Amino acid sequence: MTDKVDWIAVDWGTSNLRAWGLAADGSVAVERSSPKGMGKLTREQFPEALTELLDGISGLNDGPIQVLICGMAGARQGWLEAPYLEAPTDLADLFAGAVRPAMPDARFAPAILPGVCQRGGADDVMRGEETQLLGLAALHPDFNGMVCMPGTHSKWARLEGTRITHFSTAMTGEMFELLRSQSVLRHSLTGDLDGPNRSAGFVSGARAGLDHPDQLLGTLFKVRASALLSDRQPDWCAGYLSGLLIGTEVGSKRHLIGEHPVPLIGSAALCGLYAQVLAMIGATGVPQDTTKIVLAGLKAARSRTAQE
Repeated sequence: MTDKVDWIAVDWGTSNLRAWGLAADGSVAVERSSPKGMGKLTREQFPEALTELLDGISGLNDGPIQVLICGMAGARQGWLEAPYLEAPTDLADLFAGAVRPAMPDARFAPAILPGVCQRGGADDVMRGEETQLLGLAALHPDFNGMVCMPGTHSKWARLEGTRITHFSTAMTGEMFELLRSQSVLRHSLTGDLDGPNRSAGFVSGARAGLDHPDQLLGTLFKVRASALLSDRQPDWCAGYLSGLLIGTEVGSKRHLIGEHPVPLIGSAALCGLYAQVLAMIGATGVPQDTTKIVLAGLKAARSRTAQE
């Protein structure tokens, strides 16, 4: 059986690869996924991974099918580097910065969208999140404010329509994993980390992080000390560590959040935790449908070509 599509949208992350075949009316005709993320491939393996994922898909029209890709395929260590746009910038111009890698299979014509960088002493980069931000702007064209994108490397971005004015990265997720598995804190984080005490530990840690984000390095050791002196169990310790890191991240951004709701783009579980911490300072976090957001971003980027 062959699936016929007008064009193909692809989100190529570090760990996973997702593709959606779009019909002429913009609806999803076919959806595919693969574990062959950028981190598992050499540069030479990208074309084969894409061909394998798109097996059985054909175009509605003559000629190659356009495949529009966002994410880590455009990284320096990816398929073909897509040079960054420099913030502040209008994300509606993403497609103008796309690069087109060689594709042995002539049925497909891939184009990779660029990421966004920030210079001038506030050096930072993003790849993939810029397309999600464009998707948010497409779905909520009147939005102006801060957007939080929780993850291994969380992003906070100021979005004004389709324009990103500035952004920053917090290595919160990666720090949790490193501290949990490789620091002295690991001795207090063995066993069941998802037990009934995790929620209480999370709230306690989040409050400490929100109240004193400047004291993170000292407060971290409370994970170990609480296990030794107060018989805190691994689930409480894991919750405390998670809450402390997220609370510190949110606390350091408190002056930027303002009174408007903060869109949260990421996994449902992680966005739920960020919404909980935001509520502790009287702010509102609004989790978004990540798939809907990235598809809207890829559609919005591609639509610019139809206008030019």
